[in-house]
Amino acid sequence: MKYIYTYIIISLSLLAGCFSASAQDLTRPGSKHDNMIIDVVSAYNSGKIEDAKRIANEIIAEDPDNDAAWYYLAQCAVRVKDLALAEQCYRMAAELDPDNFWYRYRLARLYSVTSRPELTMEMYERLLDDFPKRNDIYLDLVEIYLAQKEYDKALEVLKEIETVFGMTESIAMYRFNLLRILNRPEEAYESLEEYNRQYSSPYVLTTLADYQMSMYNDSTAIAYYDEALDLAPDYFPAMLGKAETYRLTRKYDDYFSVLGKYVQSDDVPAAKSDYLMAVIQRTDPMFIRNFLPQIDTVVTKALESHPSDSTLLQTAAVYYYSTDRMDGAKKYFKENMKAWPKSFSARASYVEFLMYAEEWEELSSAGREAFELFPKETAFLEMASMGDYNLEAYDKVLEICEKVLEVAPADSSSNLRAWSTMGDIYHQLGDSKKAYKAYDKALKINPDYIYVLNNYAYYLSEEGKSLKKAYKMSKKTIEAEPNNATYLDTFGWILYLMGKPQEAKPHFKQAMLYGGKDSAVIMDHYAEVLYALKEYDLAMVYWNLAMHKNQDRIPGLEEKINARKAAIKK
Repeated sequence: MKYIYTYIIISLSLLAGCFSASAQDLTRPGSKHDNMIIDVVSAYNSGKIEDAKRIANEIIAEDPDNDAAWYYLAQCAVRVKDLALAEQCYRMAAELDPDNFWYRYRLARLYSVTSRPELTMEMYERLLDDFPKRNDIYLDLVEIYLAQKEYDKALEVLKEIETVFGMTESIAMYRFNLLRILNRPEEAYESLEEYNRQYSSPYVLTTLADYQMSMYNDSTAIAYYDEALDLAPDYFPAMLGKAETYRLTRKYDDYFSVLGKYVQSDDVPAAKSDYLMAVIQRTDPMFIRNFLPQIDTVVTKALESHPSDSTLLQTAAVYYYSTDRMDGAKKYFKENMKAWPKSFSARASYVEFLMYAEEWEELSSAGREAFELFPKETAFLEMASMGDYNLEAYDKVLEICEKVLEVAPADSSSNLRAWSTMGDIYHQLGDSKKAYKAYDKALKINPDYIYVLNNYAYYLSEEGKSLKKAYKMSKKTIEAEPNNATYLDTFGWILYLMGKPQEAKPHFKQAMLYGGKDSAVIMDHYAEVLYALKEYDLAMVYWNLAMHKNQDRIPGLEEKINARKAAIKK
């Protein structure tokens, strides 16, 4: 007797259990094991694998020829990843009932999972002989042949599928992709042409159109796109392909006409956003400038179709920002934030825009509002403090730093930034003691934080004290960034103050190569070093350059230079 169970049989058996035991023929041969198999299936489906294994083993001990028990024992073995046992049990089930498809199919899949391609192919080929109407066997066999790079065999199986099941779009595309893998592009496209002559498919037509466009046959490509759109007027790949063909062939009126229809279609907004973003970011800027009104219209149409879509609002905002129209950018960033008030990304984009647009008052308030909504995101507070700093509201900056330290005590990176900012602000307010204490706190978190090391060292040098400590800190910065003009200036200036102008000079020369000539302070320092070395003419050159860059950055610079000239009688 062969035990082939389906869900219908199991369900009927379970229903039978609702009647009295006296109504059941429990004395007939095999009925006990039939009921036990039901228990195995129930335990297996409930995830009670050990119970299912135990019952299956009990059945096999009493009835070694029970193929269903072997099969479910194999299934249990797969669940606990005992693949050796699974293989043994699948084999027993298949030997006991060679006509059962699932026993042999599971064994074939096990061979595939355990990387035994020869056995896998052999099993699938036999299954195909015995079950020629099973579509899944054909497709699995194609994948197996592809994995083994037996492409011709894969093509033969595709032919068999067409013979048995008829031509389909999926099989046509499968063959097309396979022929392309084999580097037989002409044959690949000819196979699609053949399919298209007998059947019709927007997908196939669009693929053929894309190919014709790649061969610079734009009129043929347009014909195929139009044929696809005749079949499916809103087939988005064809619409975009047609639009791109017009763009690449510089038929811009047609391009914007098709693009306008596309953005008003039912395609998902994210796809439209992706395309528009690609146009905005990757197209020649001259194209954007020349067709600004047309692109404005397309963006407007897209938003009319999807007025509250976050991706399109974000795209519109980026578009206006990239074309230097801050009012438009702000409008759409703000609309996106209002449409999605609980969206972190929408809120963050708006706050970040305010920072780049240097709208300090609004940045201060918007950063705080964002933090109220997302109290774990201290970055919003830090951006608000940037607004406060530029408004010279230093007390508010300090308040924010204290708040960051309070709400995120375990966040070392935000704590590091908070202490370093407090150090800068206290120095700005003229409280060196608190500034240095804050810097010490920052360096306790990260002793190699070069931003603090540089500022700390420079402020010590300005006061002319603890120069050895300043030297050690500044040395770390130029070792980390040897071409940073600011750090080179600090280190060189400390050497000068330590009475080592000769050692300072090469660091200033290096600074001049990497942006030092853009800073009046650095050139003034270099001139002082040159003056100390009695290189008076070169010193005057750099002082003159510093004068042109100064803009009151260095108070009394002109008077100092005149005094130096008088001292050397220049």
